[in-house]
Amino acid sequence: MNSQSKTIVIAGGIRTVIGHFAGALADIPPTDLMVDAVQATLSRAKLSPEAVDGILLGWVGQSFSAPNIARVAALKAGLSERTQAVTVQNNCVSSIEAVASAARFIMAGEGELYLAGGVEVMSRIPYSIDGSRAAKPLRSLDVVKQKWGELLTLPEVSIVDAMEQGLIDPVKNINMAGTAEVCAQMYGIGRAAQDAYAHESFRRSLEGWKSGFYDGHVVPVSRDGAVVLAKDEYPYLRASLVEKPQMFAKAPILFDNSAYSMKDFYRDFGRFIKGKTYQEGAKGSVTLFNSCGRSDGASLVVVTTADKAKALGLEVLATIKGWGFVGNNPAHMGVSPALAAPLALQRAGVSFDALDQIELHEPFAATVLSIFKLGKEKYGHDWEAKHKSGILNPNGGSIAIGHPLGATGGRLALNLVYALRKNPKSRYGMLAACAGGGMGAALVVERR
Repeated sequence: MNSQSKTIVIAGGIRTVIGHFAGALADIPPTDLMVDAVQATLSRAKLSPEAVDGILLGWVGQSFSAPNIARVAALKAGLSERTQAVTVQNNCVSSIEAVASAARFIMAGEGELYLAGGVEVMSRIPYSIDGSRAAKPLRSLDVVKQKWGELLTLPEVSIVDAMEQGLIDPVKNINMAGTAEVCAQMYGIGRAAQDAYAHESFRRSLEGWKSGFYDGHVVPVSRDGAVVLAKDEYPYLRASLVEKPQMFAKAPILFDNSAYSMKDFYRDFGRFIKGKTYQEGAKGSVTLFNSCGRSDGASLVVVTTADKAKALGLEVLATIKGWGFVGNNPAHMGVSPALAAPLALQRAGVSFDALDQIELHEPFAATVLSIFKLGKEKYGHDWEAKHKSGILNPNGGSIAIGHPLGATGGRLALNLVYALRKNPKSRYGMLAACAGGGMGAALVVERR
């Protein structure tokens, strides 16, 4: 292996606007949305397709409509046939994994310039027929069609909502919203605090659009000469929440209602709520309004060496200083960024206090506020102070913008480097995210 020590940088990138679930982008296949991102990135960076050594893309809801979507998107977008292409699946940190992997490939001497990011169109995650093809009703597509009316009654066959199944951890048998409520109960995060945090995410997101922050690295999605979506969809759908924050209180609590009480929740998942037992009067707190939306979108950044960027005339936005991936209990997956951050910071040689910008994934307000508590108690990292000062997620986060699973890491990277660029006095930044299965990731950059 021709291992090399080089300065690795982020030199451009874009994302598409993000559509809300079953909304404006729902009819666009993920491959096509990714092609939009690739072509826009090449165009804005004035980068020749021949200069690209490889493309690495996160895609969580993978289907056989595009086996190795990185390769399919690369060829459809006009990249060279020789281009290396790898599709990554690490749940919600998939495109952070893609960026880190691009840096690893460069350090290994495999190439000098990679496109790294991800895509998700949750609106098109399929329903599936689950069962062995040894079963007679599933022997062929023709048989399936003939037996279609009987499939639901057959014990050897089940019809599965792949999206809902993918949001349930198969080891601990708890869905992602359930993990948020576990954290809320364990760290004592009440609903009012969660709603207040969510309100601020929406407010900052809308302000980010109004101030022009997103204009430099977000492109609208168009088809047949007409704009399908010009701005992120969900913040504007929920704009009334910013104007009337009292509306947050109208959202039903997911795990505390007439059909399923908190007592039921503790019965089913109390074993994960460390240090707490059910007490009469315990209240649930997680709602749809203080959780991220299901979304559609694509993101991409250019990862290369400082020397290659200079030779090609690319605008260098940041140097990649280090990263860290770490696992924790899947039922506590939402606090994993607090565990990954110290690892990334140590490898980067940067202190938490030195961070001038942070982009933190917001799957749920409950998990973000739990990170604030855990990070300070265990590592002395005052995430909350960074948020209050406008350093953490100054232009909104996933609660407002949405969470296209495979694309979110790329979105975080773009928010981070462009926020650093906006502030000439800034130097260090970090992005961090959790992922289903109990995976956390963090990546540290230095402004150039």
